[in-house]
This record gives sequence, structure tokens and C-alpha cells, in this order.
Amino acid sequence: MKVIKKVLGEDLRQYTMVLALVVLILVFNIISDGRMLTSSNFQNLLSGNAYVLILALGMLMVIVIGQIDLSVGSVAGFAGMVMAKVAHDFNLNWFVAVLIALAIGALVGAWNGFFLAKLGIPGFITTLGSMMMFRGLVIWISQSISVPAPDELRFFGAGYMPEWGPAFTGMNNSTLLLGIIGIVAFIYFELRKYKHSGEISGQKQPMWAVVTRIVLVSAIIAYFTWLYGTGREGTSFPIPGLILLILVIVYHIITQKTRFGRHIYAVGGNKSAAALSGVNVSRTYFLTMMNMSMLAAVAGILFVGRSTAAGPADGTQWEMDAIASVFIGGAAVSGGVGTILATMVGGMVMAVLNNGLMLMGVGADKTQVIKGLVLLLAVAFDVYNKKTGKASIIGRLFPSKETEKK
Repeated sequence: MKVIKKVLGEDLRQYTMVLALVVLILVFNIISDGRMLTSSNFQNLLSGNAYVLILALGMLMVIVIGQIDLSVGSVAGFAGMVMAKVAHDFNLNWFVAVLIALAIGALVGAWNGFFLAKLGIPGFITTLGSMMMFRGLVIWISQSISVPAPDELRFFGAGYMPEWGPAFTGMNNSTLLLGIIGIVAFIYFELRKYKHSGEISGQKQPMWAVVTRIVLVSAIIAYFTWLYGTGREGTSFPIPGLILLILVIVYHIITQKTRFGRHIYAVGGNKSAAALSGVNVSRTYFLTMMNMSMLAAVAGILFVGRSTAAGPADGTQWEMDAIASVFIGGAAVSGGVGTILATMVGGMVMAVLNNGLMLMGVGADKTQVIKGLVLLLAVAFDVYNKKTGKASIIGRLFPSKETEKK
């Protein structure tokens, strides 16, 4: 166990969650007779869940500040429907229609943010009202009829990275390049982290542990690069997955490296203390809610592009999967705790769970029961451990020196 702890380093929870996800994938692959780990299945898994994972990015920030947004599914459905309607009924350019959808997201976010930040109405109540309003508006303006989406949006919702150059590798070169960039970036940041590892703790990580970690993670990246890059002709890494990847990088930087990100965690940790230290709590609330609704609009755009039409039921219960992803990723119910990368792992756990159960022939009703139990157990365990002062599952598997002394 000590060896594993050294290999996983200081990001213990993050890496163990990834390992848990890998185990889940392997179990479903065995049960489904190898149908899980196929190019076509993982391409569909990523492009079919990208919109929920994008919602989870914004939902993490909302939950970290100690609030909740129940309106994101309805906002996504409304923004997507308006985009399709103005493009189809008024023959507007697809790009203009997309800008209108994003503007709707910003306005709805400002609406929710105003009631929370200025009037002090809790996010739960504010967004519950917005959820009902915009769900009704989706049905109203669509008259319960699906509306075709502009053809150009299909590339963003269901397209693949293009092929170029010689095919001597047997893989899609765009996907191969993306995988190489991912491996190189991981190696760079791990070596950089190793260089500065002793500055805070006074003790450097052993080099063999860093090398082992680099080899393991690089092997996983390489495998999925091969999986996505060797599918049927004309397919590769999905464009929705690329958009999600870019957003993950952007929001990881925002939450970990910027002043606004620090304010989000400060407000979620202790609102009164944050205000006394000079943090504008109202502004943080407002911008976080606006950001959430804009990401909901992006999710709606991608979904409409994938399904090739906007429907009156689009967005139904999306907020539930987004919230579940955040909590399974380790965010605290009380706020102040959670990371973008862990949330993405939590989202992938939900996606793999959905996909694996579908491959096994489990119905949607039983799938909902299982997902609900997984969420409930994950949150209940965290709450129980906080109340009793006990270590988490990971803390018990990999006890610290202080824990071992007790």
C-alpha cells in the first residue's frame, strides 16, 4: 500500500478515482463480452455524454459556492430550441443562431444571479422557478414539435477530427497528434511538479514513483488514443469530446489559477470570512450563476447538433446527471470542496455506468435506480465520515502516518 501511495503521489484521491473508473470499464467489458472497449462504443459514449459533462463543469462551481442550479436542463433545452427555430423559421445564418443561444444562456444566468446575489433568494428556489418557466417555454414555442437543426451544427455535435497526412500508422493522425500532446503535457507537468515537490513539504518524491506514474498514465492515454484513432473509416476522436477537453483545461485554469477561482472556494468555504477578507460575495454569486447558464446553452447547442433537431423534451433531467457527476467526483455537499478534474472522472463514472448497463440489456428504469443508489451512497459516506471524523475510503486504504498512530 505504501508503494501505491508513493506512486499516486499527493493527488491520491484523483488517481484512485481514475483507477476505480478503469476497473469499472474492465468489469463491464468482461460482462458484455468485449463490447465496452470498442472504438465505436467509446466514440458514442464520449459524444453522447459531452453535454452532461459540460454542464458538470459549471455545476461544480455552483456547488462549491454552496448553491445548486436546477434549471440547467430546461435552459439547455430552451436555448437549443430557440437556436433551431430562428435558423429554420427565419433563415438566419447558423452562426448567428448559435450566438443568440449563447446570449439566452447569459441572460438567464443574469436572471438567476440577480435573484441570488441581489435579493438573497437561495439558488435552489430561484432555479426551481426558472426550471419550470423554461421547461414550459420550450414546449410552448415548439408546440410540442421537433425543429430541424442547421446542417453545420452536426459537425460540432456529432463530427470527428479530420484525417490528414500519410496513413502509415493505421490511425487517424489528428487523434494521434492529440494523444501525443496529452502524453507530452502530462510528462512536462509531472516533472515540473517533481522539481518543486520539496519546496513545501521539505521532502522530494522518489524519482522512481514519478517515472512509474508517468508510465502508467501515459499507457492509459496511449491506449485510448489507439482506441479512438482506429475506428471505422471516417471516425476518430469526436468533436464534442474535443470541445469538452478544451473547456476542461480552461475551467481547470480558472478554478485553480485565477483570482475568481480563489473567490469561489473562499465563498463556499466561509462566506462571512470571505466577505471580511475583501471578496465581493454578490459578484461571485452572480458570475458563477451566469457562467452556469452559458454552459447550459453550449450543452444545448451540442445536443441539438448531435440529434440533428431540437425537441420539446430536450434537457429533461440533465441537471440530475450533472449534479450526480459533481458529488460522485468528491465535491462537498456543504460547498467549498471539489475540482474540475475529479468532477470529470465522476461524470465518466456516470457515463460508463449508463453505457455498461445498456450493453447488459438493463432497462432505463433499473438504470435510474442503480444510479440513484450510487449517488446516495457516495454522498452519505462523505457526510458520515465528516460527522464522525473518520477517514474516507481512500484514507482508509492509504492511511497517513497520523492515522496509523491513532
